[in-house]
Amino acid sequence: MLNRWSTGIVLASLTAVLLGWGLQQTSADQAAETRAAVERAVKQAQAKPGTGKVGRRIANFVLADSTGKAVGLSDFADKKIVVLISLGTGCPISNLYLPGLIAAQEKFGPDFLQIIGINSQSGDTRDEIAEHVKKFNINFPVLCDPDQTAADLLGIQRTSEAFLLDQQRVVRYHGRIDDRNSYTTKKDKAEREDLKLAATELLEGKPVSVAETPVEGCLIARPKKSSAGNVTFTKDVVPIFQKACQECHHAGTAAPFSLLTYDDAVSWSAMIKEVVQERRMPPWHADPRHGHFANNRALNAAEIKTLVEWVEQGTPEGKADDAPPAKEFADGWRIGKPDVIFEIPKEVSIPANGTVPYKYMMTETNFKEDMWIEAAEARPGTRAVVHHIIVFAVEPGAKRPVAERNWLVAAAPGDEPLRLPPGVGRKIPAGSKLVWQLHYTPTGKPETDRSQVGFKFCKTPPEKIARVYGIDNKRFIIPSGDANYRVEARHTVGKPVTLLGMMPHMHLRGKSFEYKATYPDGRTEVLLSVPQFDFNWQNSYRLEKPLLIPEGTKIDCVAHFDNSKGNPANPDATTKVTWGDQTWEEMMIGYLDYIE
Repeated sequence: MLNRWSTGIVLASLTAVLLGWGLQQTSADQAAETRAAVERAVKQAQAKPGTGKVGRRIANFVLADSTGKAVGLSDFADKKIVVLISLGTGCPISNLYLPGLIAAQEKFGPDFLQIIGINSQSGDTRDEIAEHVKKFNINFPVLCDPDQTAADLLGIQRTSEAFLLDQQRVVRYHGRIDDRNSYTTKKDKAEREDLKLAATELLEGKPVSVAETPVEGCLIARPKKSSAGNVTFTKDVVPIFQKACQECHHAGTAAPFSLLTYDDAVSWSAMIKEVVQERRMPPWHADPRHGHFANNRALNAAEIKTLVEWVEQGTPEGKADDAPPAKEFADGWRIGKPDVIFEIPKEVSIPANGTVPYKYMMTETNFKEDMWIEAAEARPGTRAVVHHIIVFAVEPGAKRPVAERNWLVAAAPGDEPLRLPPGVGRKIPAGSKLVWQLHYTPTGKPETDRSQVGFKFCKTPPEKIARVYGIDNKRFIIPSGDANYRVEARHTVGKPVTLLGMMPHMHLRGKSFEYKATYPDGRTEVLLSVPQFDFNWQNSYRLEKPLLIPEGTKIDCVAHFDNSKGNPANPDATTKVTWGDQTWEEMMIGYLDYIE
C-alpha cells in the first residue's frame, strides 16, 4: 500500500510521465492549450451518445498469451488500475503507441499498473504475435484472441482502443490513448493525453472528466461464423437453454421469467443478448483454469455467438421437429417430486423495512427409523424476502446442531439443491427434529413467508455417508477503505475423505475466494478459484469427478474483501468490519461437501 507521501510523489510524476504518453514538462502556453483541448474534448463527448462501455464491470476472462500461457484478468487483482489495449501486429497506429506503453509498464507496473494487450485481429497467428512481442520488446502480456472472445466481451472495434479499469474492474475510461496519431496525421506532441489524464483522475479519487473519446486505429474484421438466418430457436437455442438456463428459468423457481417456450424467449431476447455477451448470465464464477465441475453453467464462446446471432437474425423459430424433447419439472421442484415435504411451523410476517434478525424454528419429522436422503431442496415460500435457508437435523437429546454432523441442505441465490451420487446418503436419525435458520430481507412492503423443504430418500441404505465441513476464520478486522484485504483459514484433513464439492461464503464486501490443497508429498493444487465473488449468487461447485483427499492434506482458503468506496455493494466504507451474521458484517467460510 502506498502512504500519502509516496502517493503524492507518484501522482506528481504521473503528471509528467504516467503511461509514457508525453515525457515533457508543460509550459504555461502548453497548459493553456491543454485546457482548451480538454474543453473541446468535453464538448465533443457531451455532443455524442456514449457507447455503453463505460461503467460496465468486466467479467474475468482467460486467454493464452503469446507464449501459450493461460492468463486471466483476475491474475492482476493487486493492481489498482488495469489498461486493456487492443493491438494488431501490422497496424501502424497501435505500433506507434507501443514504446510509451512499454515505458509505462516498466515504471509503474511494480506499484499500481498493469497493461494487457489483446490481439483480436483476424489473421494474426500466435507465432506472428510472439514475433511481434519479441520485435518490439513488449514487457506486458499480449493475449491471443483468435475466436474474438475478449473482443465480444469488451466490444472492441479497432486497434489502439483502450479500456481503463479501476480496482473493481469497472471501465472508467474508454477510447484513444491520446490525439497524436490518426489515419492522416502524426504529431510529435499530443494536445490531450486522454488515457493519462483519466488514469490520474482515477488514482486521485476523482470522477473521470472525459470518460469516452473516439478511437482511430485499424478496424478489426469480425467474420461471421454462420450465414444469416440459419440459427433457429428449435434447432440451436433450445439445447443451450436446456443445458444452462431452464433449471432455474421455469415456473415456481427464483428466476423472474420462464425460458421453456419460444414466446418466452422472444419476449426476453434483447435482455438475453446483453447478459450473455457481458457474461452476467448464466451465473458462474469459477476460474476455468482450476477444476472441472459437473454443474458448470458457463456458456462457451460458440454458444454465446449462437444466442447473439439468433437475436440479431430476428429470433427465427425453426421447425418443431428440430427441437429436442422438452424437459419436465415437477411443480417447480428442481429435484423432481419429493418423497416428503415439510414446512416451517408457522407463517412469518416480514416488515416493509428495517433489519430482521435470523429466525430459528423447529419442525418434528416423526421418523420412526433412521432415514437416508439422496436429494434435498429447501424452497422459499416468498422468494423476494428469503435471502437464505439452512436446514439441520438434530437427533433426540442434542442441544444444538453441528454443521459437520447435522447439515442437510441450504438455499441461497445461485445455490443448487442437494443431489448425492449413487450409493451415498445423508442421515436423518430416527426421532430427529428439523432446525431451520432463515434470513429475511425486507422488500419495501410487508410480506409473509411459509418456506418448505423436500426430501428424496435412498431406496436402500447407502454405502457411504455425506457430510459438510466449514473452514472458517472469525478473527479478522477489515480496515476501512481497504480494497483488497486478505483473510486466510486452514484445515488439516485428519483421515482420508472424498471431496464432492465446495461452496465459498462471504457477504457484501466479498471479492475473491480460493481453495488450495497441499498434499502430504508436497504437491499443491488449486481446487477452486472464484476471482470475482458475487454475493448475489451463492454458487456451489460440484466436482465432475469426486477427489480423494489423503490424510494429512492441508486445505487453505484465502479470501479477499473490498471495503472501499469503489465497491458499489459496500454498505459503509468508513468503518472497519468484523465477523457477523448480518450482510453489513462479514463471514469467511469455505464449505466442503465430502464423503467419509
